[in-house]
Amino acid sequence: MTITYLVGQPENPSDAKLIEQDIDSFEAKNSGITVELKTINPDSVRTVLQTQLRSGSGPDVFGYDTGPGFAGVLADAGLLYDLTGAYEKNGWKIYDWAKQRVTFDGKILGVPDQVEEVGVYYNKDIFDKYSLAPPKDLADFARIADTLKSNGVTPLSFGNKEGWQGGHILSMALSSAVGQAGMEDLLAGRKSWADPEVVDAISLFFDQYQKAGYLPKSPNAITGDNANALFYSGKAAMTPTGTWLVRDIQSTVKFEVGFFPFPAPDGKGIFAGGLGGGTFVSAKTRHPDAAVKLLDYLVSAEHGRWQVEKYHTIPAFPVDVQGADTEPLFGQILADTAKISSGEGEFGFNIDVLTNDEFNKAMWEGLQSVLVGTKTPRQVADELQEAFEPPTAGE
Repeated sequence: MTITYLVGQPENPSDAKLIEQDIDSFEAKNSGITVELKTINPDSVRTVLQTQLRSGSGPDVFGYDTGPGFAGVLADAGLLYDLTGAYEKNGWKIYDWAKQRVTFDGKILGVPDQVEEVGVYYNKDIFDKYSLAPPKDLADFARIADTLKSNGVTPLSFGNKEGWQGGHILSMALSSAVGQAGMEDLLAGRKSWADPEVVDAISLFFDQYQKAGYLPKSPNAITGDNANALFYSGKAAMTPTGTWLVRDIQSTVKFEVGFFPFPAPDGKGIFAGGLGGGTFVSAKTRHPDAAVKLLDYLVSAEHGRWQVEKYHTIPAFPVDVQGADTEPLFGQILADTAKISSGEGEFGFNIDVLTNDEFNKAMWEGLQSVLVGTKTPRQVADELQEAFEPPTAGE
């Protein structure tokens, strides 16, 4: 039988080859099952996929973002296959916190794909040139930025044309400011998004850093790719983003790169953590057993090792990485993220995968408005609180 598997179109052709090779490995171990791999532009996946799933013409298995505003919407529409029984039968050892991200109304509806961190990459060569080190706190971070700026180096590469980048920045700044418990309170509705700490986090990066000249001119006109290019070229010393960028960094830059959490007012800060997405099965699939076999392969020890060594992403389940062939930057990230996943130390949250569409729209558009001065941080914080919906039971 043939099942279709839909994933976002990789930017790098070599990534597509790796996915194809991975599918070949699955097929070799599962005689009689053929996987037809399909790709889609990530920018259009939300509208196209929902239409296909509703009509019954969609893929059997597909990659998609987790959280209420993404997979939660499909769950509410009854478009996802219930995998609760498959978890019990196959004994999938997904991290508990990650499994919660694909659980809706008490049903486990997906398999988390990879763990990610959001933090700050920095050019070690530039830092060494000006005798700089990763910041000890926010005041130290400002001193670093001032030193870079005075020497003609853009401190932070940042492009916010698409809008979602601003959400990741707020996730970093807010996680370090309020800590893991504070983020949990915000996302559970026990703490208001209009609180002064939220206002301060918005003001810090999108108002103060903008006015101080720490960011490129007109960030809202710069795409994410162009912001990355600014860092890759050495024109910017730091770029705040996620671990999904590590493979591009390793294959593109000629200098050594480090990674640190966005600093807190009184300390080094904590990484914002989350899932890079999940893998789901259509409720209308005609081959649920074959689809579950593919998922079972995706959470196998073999596939986990492949993720680490070949695809440079971090599985959402324990993997023995002893002796894994990794470069220094990814090795550091792998170790840091393992601590997040195992519950060692604090970690923050990437906000947009845990909130609804209305909230995300208010966040993305609001932060763009603060950058150009048409809204104040206080106005945006009030709009976030107005748009926020606390999770319902089972989410």
